[in-house]
Amino acid sequence: MNYSALLDLATDLGYELAMSGAETFRVEDSINRILQTYNVQAEVFAIPNCLIVSIETPDGQPMTRMRRIGYHGNDLDGVERFNGLSRAICNRKPDPEEGKKWLEYVRSIKKFYSTAMHLLGNFLGAAGFCLFFGGRFIDILWSGLCGIVLGLMGKFMDKLKANQFFSTISSSFVMAVIAYTISAFGLTPNVDTVIIGALMILVPGLLVTNAMRDIIYGDTNSGVNRIVQVLLIAMAIALGTAAAWNVTGSIWQHRSVMEAVNYSYPMQCFASFVGCIGFSILFNVHSMGIWLCAIGGLATWAIYLLAFELGAGVVGANFWAALFASAYSEAMARIRKYPAISYLVVSVFPLLPGAGIYYTVAYALESQMNEALYKGLQTLSIAGVMAVGILLISTMVRLRNIWRTQKSRK
Repeated sequence: MNYSALLDLATDLGYELAMSGAETFRVEDSINRILQTYNVQAEVFAIPNCLIVSIETPDGQPMTRMRRIGYHGNDLDGVERFNGLSRAICNRKPDPEEGKKWLEYVRSIKKFYSTAMHLLGNFLGAAGFCLFFGGRFIDILWSGLCGIVLGLMGKFMDKLKANQFFSTISSSFVMAVIAYTISAFGLTPNVDTVIIGALMILVPGLLVTNAMRDIIYGDTNSGVNRIVQVLLIAMAIALGTAAAWNVTGSIWQHRSVMEAVNYSYPMQCFASFVGCIGFSILFNVHSMGIWLCAIGGLATWAIYLLAFELGAGVVGANFWAALFASAYSEAMARIRKYPAISYLVVSVFPLLPGAGIYYTVAYALESQMNEALYKGLQTLSIAGVMAVGILLISTMVRLRNIWRTQKSRK
């Protein structure tokens, strides 16, 4: 047995999973399963920016591999493919050199959307959620265009290799300046919905979801690390839009905005469906997965509306909707044999409090501190109950899997 090649194979596959956006527990579990298949015990340590794998060969020789995990995007297609490869290796136990060829093959067949398709995802995501938050037709059009601006800014910042915090501030600032300029010329009646729809693109949905799931599986360090990243990105979004508000306000007086449209429930569900199609593209979901993710987002919002009508309130409705989104993703994962994260991250998107972040900052800038405090606390409450809903279902599924594993060993 070439243990060096085996260690390289397991470490490289774990690295590819991490770079695609997989949860910490999935990275560690995949590496452990592969090595155990070859009767090798390993110590695996993974955090969002580092992966270390150590083994000891039968003759007592220790071996260690370390990979630095840099900034990466959202590649759910990669998560699905590399997760499938780990299962195939465990089932068929190829020679490590052959397994490395399998890994290279999977790398070569990964799907990526073209730049034009990626920008379409930005347009649909921003436009769909602008409609979702009560924008009129012209607001929806401008929000979609602002979403494209964010997509172009993101690609430009990636070329400059800017860190995520600076990239988020810059992107939100440029987008908000454009939106406030459009409003100043009277081209949009509600600039708030234009900005909120576009800002949903910057909301770190995958980080939020992975943080929750890492904590479920006991990877507290990784979970806290991701939560800090989420808070920094939220701060960057707030700082970028606040700077744009101040800069444009020093040039011309901000116009008052028209009240958002209170669309019917079917229209809200349709808007969430369109927005989730856009985010499925941005998260690199392909084929049938796009429609299943979008249906999950529509159904999640339908559950929210049902719970709200039954008297659950905003916070309670978010809990029940998050509970459903988590259950839906777990069900789809077992039906299609794909990771649950592929469905959860998009299905839960209509619940993410992007509007809460924006209005908290907006009220603070207008010195309405009571309203800002109320909106900020409500936003934190929504995020908290979403986490509880997702944690509850995921924990139940994990306990069920452990029980079934122990039962099969008896």
